[in-house]
Amino acid sequence: MIKTDILIIGAGPTGLFTVFEAGLLKLKCHLIDALPQPGGQCSEIYPKKPIYDIPGFPEVLAGDLVDNLMKQIEVFEPGFTLGERAETIEKQDDDTFIVTTNKGTKHQAPVVAIAGGLGSFEPRKPQLENITDFEDKGIEYIIRDPEIYRNKKVAIAGGGDSALDWSIYLADVADEVTLIHRRNEFRGALDSVEKVEELKKLGKINLITPAEVTSLQGNGQLEAITVKQKPDDKEIELELDHFIPLFGLSPKLGPIANWGLEIEKNAIKVDNTLDYQTNIPGIYAIGDVNTYPGKLKLILCGFHEATLMCQSAYKRIFPDKKYVMKYTTVSGVDGFDGSRKEAEKAVVKSIK
Repeated sequence: MIKTDILIIGAGPTGLFTVFEAGLLKLKCHLIDALPQPGGQCSEIYPKKPIYDIPGFPEVLAGDLVDNLMKQIEVFEPGFTLGERAETIEKQDDDTFIVTTNKGTKHQAPVVAIAGGLGSFEPRKPQLENITDFEDKGIEYIIRDPEIYRNKKVAIAGGGDSALDWSIYLADVADEVTLIHRRNEFRGALDSVEKVEELKKLGKINLITPAEVTSLQGNGQLEAITVKQKPDDKEIELELDHFIPLFGLSPKLGPIANWGLEIEKNAIKVDNTLDYQTNIPGIYAIGDVNTYPGKLKLILCGFHEATLMCQSAYKRIFPDKKYVMKYTTVSGVDGFDGSRKEAEKAVVKSIK
């Protein structure tokens, strides 16, 4: 049995930052994640994708953000159960919870923080007759390593932020980039749309709209696609090395949906007026997995939710203790010599 103060389900950015905030309160954390490594989507789906809305970083690759978070929490020595999915949860007589994974590993904690992002994902695939014949043979639904496409001919289909962002990024990597969308209007950020239009004018992106891919050709490996462009249904055959349909991912909560939590539109309802607690006291939901009025699915918001959740978790674990909040600028604290270990001792929150 693995015992800890806060059991975190999901080792994405929000789950990792929870370890830091809990560590400042001298609370130990253990994380469960179905993926074989920490980082969630940032590690598994788009490690090389730049992120622009993390404070203090004009631009940071998703994988680098995870590396930095891991360095930040290293001093607090969290535990990890990776490659296993949280399957069941049981409330105990002592007001703790036991969470068991699909491989039978048991974890016990007085507080459970669900930070599972949007859950598990399956790509939304275009309805093309022989698409499975070319999966991983020229067709990819997720870009993990953009270097695969260096000096290659690439076609991307989609109209959202992911399709736009990767088209812009690969314009400097691939030999040829074609962006295909079924409408003339895009759903992504205006700035990204303008960049795509600019790259089109420079001849770095071939833009085909409104259009859709109707067939795939190749002999064991994808060699070409056929695109039908409206309004006259003109057929265009493109020779290429890779076709990347980016139509989004279908999220699923998985076993968590059966834990008796209040669910709304595939997300867990929480009380955002105080601490992001669910309808079950002691179980919190933070990050993209939760929902409340005005919710924004941003990493930044997950960090904020984790901070307030940890404050509530401390009060739940130590109802009779009192603490005085201080800032993490510890230079004025007696005995601090600038070392990491001393910083941890001098830290932030004085527990009384």
